[in-house]
Amino acid sequence: MENPAKRVLMTSNGDEVSRNIAFHLAKHGCKLVMMGNEGSLRSIVDKIRDSIEGAFPADVIALDMESDSEVAFHAAVQKAWELSGHFDAFLNSYTYQGLICFLFFTTLPLMLLCVDHSFIQQSFFLAGKVQDILQVSQDEFHRITKINLTAPWFLLKAVATRMKDHGSGGSIVFMATIASGERALYPGADAYASTSAAIHQLVRASAMSLGKHKIRVNMISRGLHLDDEYTASVGRDRAQKLVKDAAPLGQWLNPDTDLYSTVIYLISDGSRFMTGTTVLVDGAQSLTRPRLKSYM
Repeated sequence: MENPAKRVLMTSNGDEVSRNIAFHLAKHGCKLVMMGNEGSLRSIVDKIRDSIEGAFPADVIALDMESDSEVAFHAAVQKAWELSGHFDAFLNSYTYQGLICFLFFTTLPLMLLCVDHSFIQQSFFLAGKVQDILQVSQDEFHRITKINLTAPWFLLKAVATRMKDHGSGGSIVFMATIASGERALYPGADAYASTSAAIHQLVRASAMSLGKHKIRVNMISRGLHLDDEYTASVGRDRAQKLVKDAAPLGQWLNPDTDLYSTVIYLISDGSRFMTGTTVLVDGAQSLTRPRLKSYM
């Protein structure tokens, strides 16, 4: 893999997947600027600083991913560009799925009752709910659309404009779960699946438009891990037990080990002839989705 060390702008909501990717990028010598909720990203930056000797200091830029203002996204990207000098790559790993859980409000501490009737502390999850199309409120749909589609559109424009003007091109990578594809839908992900599916087409269309500027655009469609909303909803122990029979590799995605090498490849010079492509990193979960569903 040629020249893996790059200047990378990365969005993150502080989830396990993006935390591990950021850590490995820094470990491989990349200089990171992270964008999103500043509070949730500080712990990632601190871990990089404290755990990786000789790593470039990572910077954090606050950005409201639900903003309606394209100007706000351009301003954040410009600030990050000035901090970094320029970007070789942009990774958008900030998504909003919601929960496959029912929210109960009582005078007791807030708990979540999942589909299998087990109680789980709220702190394990992002705010919000995954619901079918008849249950999704207008406000929730707007939030899902803003984070999963509008923000990536604004960010792509802001980053690509600067890469074009700089003249050096670059690599842009989007990430979503396999629910964004036609083969791996799961119950309750109607809004998330619809908005994230649009990113597949954005990747293909923008790859055609931006190739002349030496800008590549690709996507990673990742498999589910044990703490994703769908697997958590059926119960961790049940999901761990049944995946051995339902999935070809007999395991869920490991956020610590299974994604970062694909990210590094797509931002490296070794993938310079790849653009407009979606790479599945899912252990063939999407191939066996009906079988997986029947087992779960």
